[in-house]
Amino acid sequence: MRKILIVDDEINIGLLLSKFLTRNSFSVSTATSGVSAMEYLAKESYDLVLCDYRLEDTDGKEMLIKIKESYPSTGVIIITGYSDIKLAVELIKLGAYDYITKPLYPDEILNTINKAIDTQTALNENRMETPAEAPKQKGSKQIYNQTDNFVAGQSAASKELLKQIQLVAPTAYSVILTGESGTGKESVAMAIHLNSPRKNNPFVAMDCGSLTKELAGSEFFGHEKGSFTGALYTKIGHFEMANGGTLFLDEVGNLSYEIQAALLRTVQERKIKRIGSTKEIDLDVRIIVATNENLTNAIQKGRFREDLYHRFNEFSIALPPLSQRGRDIMVFANTFLEVANQELNRNVQGFSEEVEECFLTYNWPGNVRELKNVVRRATLLTETQEIQLKALPLEISTYAKASAMESSISRTEKPRDLKNAALEAEYEAILKVLREVNFNKTKAAKILNIDRKTLYNKMRAINLET
Repeated sequence: MRKILIVDDEINIGLLLSKFLTRNSFSVSTATSGVSAMEYLAKESYDLVLCDYRLEDTDGKEMLIKIKESYPSTGVIIITGYSDIKLAVELIKLGAYDYITKPLYPDEILNTINKAIDTQTALNENRMETPAEAPKQKGSKQIYNQTDNFVAGQSAASKELLKQIQLVAPTAYSVILTGESGTGKESVAMAIHLNSPRKNNPFVAMDCGSLTKELAGSEFFGHEKGSFTGALYTKIGHFEMANGGTLFLDEVGNLSYEIQAALLRTVQERKIKRIGSTKEIDLDVRIIVATNENLTNAIQKGRFREDLYHRFNEFSIALPPLSQRGRDIMVFANTFLEVANQELNRNVQGFSEEVEECFLTYNWPGNVRELKNVVRRATLLTETQEIQLKALPLEISTYAKASAMESSISRTEKPRDLKNAALEAEYEAILKVLREVNFNKTKAAKILNIDRKTLYNKMRAINLET
């Protein structure tokens, strides 16, 4: 159950909010002062703090700074009865998820709370998604530390990635990050930001894949209260939140053509207007975008604007898939194991030789994200000092068996008669299809045009029973 701490010296407001949020399946604590709120936070962890700006012993800005310094994994929303845009921008730059003016509307506050918790959860997971500390590179400046949430590794692909980051980070260039899903594009964007002159200013991440045409303008540029139906309060857009810092746009290829046109104007003019406002706001924002599709192909198909692409593409970095990082896979795995031990209060010491061989053999279609989830699950299931093969998901352990069997088949010298040739071709066909469908035996049987029982028998014959 998600935990929320309400900080408000008006007892009635705290009580009403507490009852409302409890009915909506949250675990709620209430504090009436800054001092008591910090005591609550010291005793247990909270997903979110709802803090009134004006308190008897402090104010929301001071509380926000303290919470973000001591409990960075906790989200913060500031609530106030006074609408002050300059203050709102300042608070968001200091790390607040949002700034909401009273009166509070149930649907509005619930929606904002859910978005804040989801955003903070994604940020916390991203901090754990890549190993925390990079190994030292001979002959190169080591620019990453524990707070940077990034490690390049020692493989040739990883060293090249590090080189590209070091090269572009000090500049003001816009950057396109390409690569498969789960390769850690947001972590790379954060590393670029933290090693740039903008590192003390905001880093704002935005998922373009979840944007609708109706919401895009408000999310990018913000809106004034009353500017359209449902605009119950003034909203600061992501561009304005990131002013002075870096705006990271993930899955940018999913944006509609109309939204791309609006973005092009903003990128060219470096100015925005909130919806419902005539006032222009100057921007000083570095833009980093990410995509797992080929934007050049999208341009040819008329789905992505070529002029916008060239505005973004001042520098590009292709992130290597995990399968190309060699022994770096175990660097990631061991880091995720340390994190999982802390989360689960376990003391698992490492991985068996069979598991390590399996990790290095598996193709990791989900990349770093998949590896993290596999290690966390295996840590939960392991009761010994080492993670064993049986703790891994079936598709991974079966994949390892298939690879071993494939190698065995290729090494075995058999009489080249038609029967053996036919059997070898059949085994290779089965292995190929199983890999293509991630060892989903129902799908494999359908593709191979045999029933599941026949497939099981053939898998058993080549020691692939699961």
